[in-house]
Amino acid sequence: MNETVVRETQTGPARRWSMLGLGVLAQAAGAVFSNAPAFLLPTLQDSHGMALSRAGLLVAAPTVGFLVSLMAWGVVVDRIGERRVLVTGMAITALAGAGAALSSSSLVVTGLFLLLGGMAASSANAASGRVVIGWFPPQRRGFAMGIRQMALPLGVAAAALTVPRVAQSHGVGWALALPAGVALVAALACLFVVDPPRPERSSARETGLLDNPYRNSGVLWRIHGVSVLLVVPQYLVWTFALLWLMTDRGWSAASAGLLITVTQLLGAAGRIAAGALSDRVGSRMRPLRWVALAAAVSMGALALTDWLDSPVSVALLVVASVITVADNGLAFTAVAEIAGPYWSGRALGAQNTSQYLAASLVPPVFGALVGAVSFPVVFAVTALFPLVAAPLVPTDRPERR
Repeated sequence: MNETVVRETQTGPARRWSMLGLGVLAQAAGAVFSNAPAFLLPTLQDSHGMALSRAGLLVAAPTVGFLVSLMAWGVVVDRIGERRVLVTGMAITALAGAGAALSSSSLVVTGLFLLLGGMAASSANAASGRVVIGWFPPQRRGFAMGIRQMALPLGVAAAALTVPRVAQSHGVGWALALPAGVALVAALACLFVVDPPRPERSSARETGLLDNPYRNSGVLWRIHGVSVLLVVPQYLVWTFALLWLMTDRGWSAASAGLLITVTQLLGAAGRIAAGALSDRVGSRMRPLRWVALAAAVSMGALALTDWLDSPVSVALLVVASVITVADNGLAFTAVAEIAGPYWSGRALGAQNTSQYLAASLVPPVFGALVGAVSFPVVFAVTALFPLVAAPLVPTDRPERR
């Protein structure tokens, strides 16, 4: 009996899908927390008179927190398992969110709490990914990971729908209380997570699963590099779409927030479709290359139509928002499969660390660039990143079992 049949026999569908649901909830809670500050930009500018470059530093605080802690969480997951990491991380995120909400009169203290919350929220990235990879067989992982990866755009959608309105009506403090509450719910739910099975260390040593997958191959390094390039247009759109719609297109905060919510929901569906496509074609890397090329084309078209002041640019913003998030699940699944059960925590930590390093630079760097030039120029510059990424995508490599 092969491994897939054994796994299907030993784990019922109810457990697999419930673990996936808990992973999605934890990841979404982290996404709400880390992306909520981006939707405070209009309020910070209008009510607090902050320059866009300075406000961008506050927006980047939770992303920087993600950056400095992801590798550490990956090591911890490999050592102690997924459940304890998820519960602990989400609980600390909730406490940090409450601190940020209560200290909103001091933006420096708020930024420190957002930094701490980002450090805790990153626990969901490696741990929830391991839960999905561990409980689903290879021929279903792309689809399952696509569902898990939709947690990020769903979290952004929830933040876009709620944070701008609450911030304008009740202030920054109440707006930051929302992600704290979501993280608390996730922490309680993750008490029901069951760690997936994996081979005993003795047999894993004999089959090479304990060997460092980075030592004799550059495949993982190339996937990390491609993901870094592709995260730039994704975070540019996420961070500045609300501001662009309100300042350049004259939309209200409510209308802009609603449109972004719709785009994030479409992006979530796009991630599922990309994962299902990778299962069907038996490849993670070919769809990843297709997504990179599509991202370059969509961002270039957005730049051109915005420069021409065409209303079509709004539709292309939606298209770009969907395409630029479709790569994450593909790369994430490939990294976990190649790294194997005893290295996937660290490999996923490295994957996310490299992405968040680039993402943390997007708000301040591109915020200053928007102020210096214009949105069409920034969109055009951003289109170059996925164009460079496409030829760097490696060919598929068999997973380590």
